[in-house]
Amino acid sequence: MTSFILAIDQGTTSSRAILFDRQGQIAAVSQQEFPQHFPQDGWIEHNPEDIWDSVLATCKDVLVKANVSALQVDGVGITNQRETTVVWDRKTGKPLYNAIVWQDRRTSELCQSLRDQGHTEGVQAKTGLLIDPYFSATKLAWILDNVEGARERADRGELAFGTVDSFLIWRLTCGKRHVTDATNASRTALFNIHTQQWDESLLKLFNVPANMLPEVKDSSDDFGTLDACWLGEPLPIAGVAGDQQAALVGQACFRPGMGKSTYGTGCFMIVNTGETPSLSRNRLLTTIGYRINGKPTYAMEGSIFVAGATVQWLRDGLNLFADASETEALARGTRSGHSVYLVPAFTGLGAPHWDPKARGAIFGLTRDTGIAEIVAAGLQAVCYQTRDLQHCMNDDMDASPGKLRVDGGMVKNSWVMQFLADMLNVQVDRPTILETTALGAAYLAGLRLGWYETLEEIEQLWRCERSFTPKMDEVNREQLYQGWLDAVSRVRSS
Repeated sequence: MTSFILAIDQGTTSSRAILFDRQGQIAAVSQQEFPQHFPQDGWIEHNPEDIWDSVLATCKDVLVKANVSALQVDGVGITNQRETTVVWDRKTGKPLYNAIVWQDRRTSELCQSLRDQGHTEGVQAKTGLLIDPYFSATKLAWILDNVEGARERADRGELAFGTVDSFLIWRLTCGKRHVTDATNASRTALFNIHTQQWDESLLKLFNVPANMLPEVKDSSDDFGTLDACWLGEPLPIAGVAGDQQAALVGQACFRPGMGKSTYGTGCFMIVNTGETPSLSRNRLLTTIGYRINGKPTYAMEGSIFVAGATVQWLRDGLNLFADASETEALARGTRSGHSVYLVPAFTGLGAPHWDPKARGAIFGLTRDTGIAEIVAAGLQAVCYQTRDLQHCMNDDMDASPGKLRVDGGMVKNSWVMQFLADMLNVQVDRPTILETTALGAAYLAGLRLGWYETLEEIEQLWRCERSFTPKMDEVNREQLYQGWLDAVSRVRSS
């Protein structure tokens, strides 16, 4: 009887459950979107109950779709939207407030105050991160300071904090385990990536009680047991990683210098830097790529807040097309040198600018600009932003990798992938399995469960579906990119 691993992929706009076999092949997928809440300008929230309901529904549905019994599932891997912050009651499991999403910018002023006080270098030295609303620490502090009674209850030990993985594990284990993994912990700005511990001085800086924090485990580890009440059988939860680190694993980027770029709601480029963390000179992030057998592997990351969300906005906000699949044909109908640039700074600009007050804009409109040009500009913006990250990474690492592995929903668009290869002037490799985030969670669980003995075994499973090689001449490439840099300079707040 064929056995499977159930991968839970809890994302920013939807939750997915995917069944993988030992070869990393997909048996079935179930996906469910859930509501986004925007209570104020720059604020983005999720109802944790919506997250939970969508996860549970997709887990049940994927078994039905595959005609698979829970008896055939050897274990569970979880990957999740990172930095999104949840606080819940330890007795009831009920959320105290909506989850504050990673894109949320409500703590911009607090972050600026901390930077003005001179804390930037200290925080970066310990966490590898910058002081920015993106990370969990200031979101958690906001909940404690703005939800009535929260800080008093936290001081009494009544409340638990977690990123989405931690909240889901709490629910799946019926409150028996309050845990997270090192990759998710490394995105909170409370975790020292050198000592691999929650850091007392950081907890003091952000005014966070230590008793709220989950236990930090390896990415491939014992995270507890999914209770039999949910799917009919008890299942070990054996692998956990934040979505971008899970994609690094799913793309088998196990050697220093190997990198991947994921194009989902946002865009995230991560390059494996090996056993030693190195701090960026260009405002990129140093993070934990994965931690196995107590040994962390580090990575350097560039984070773009808006990628696929641009396509979603063009579809839902401007109603320029009905389905994202239409964008490729629209873009192919434009001339390569059109003058339109769309800067999707809807929630500020991420790396390397880290400008939370920047806002989106469209430049270069002419009388003959139509829907196709605006759509193409939205797609090209993702490639230009990746070029921004590439430039910084090459400088930080004193190297220029000749290949980049890509994944995420947007990479199905071959026009975008060719433009990406042209703009980066490197080979872009698209794998046969695009669900690499969920696949990484499954691989991590498989390591714990004995499906795989080594990372080298997993590396052998990676397959390339198509490679895109640069075709654009240097003059055209640089002319287009300079136009992008000019557009970005116009939306910067300072």
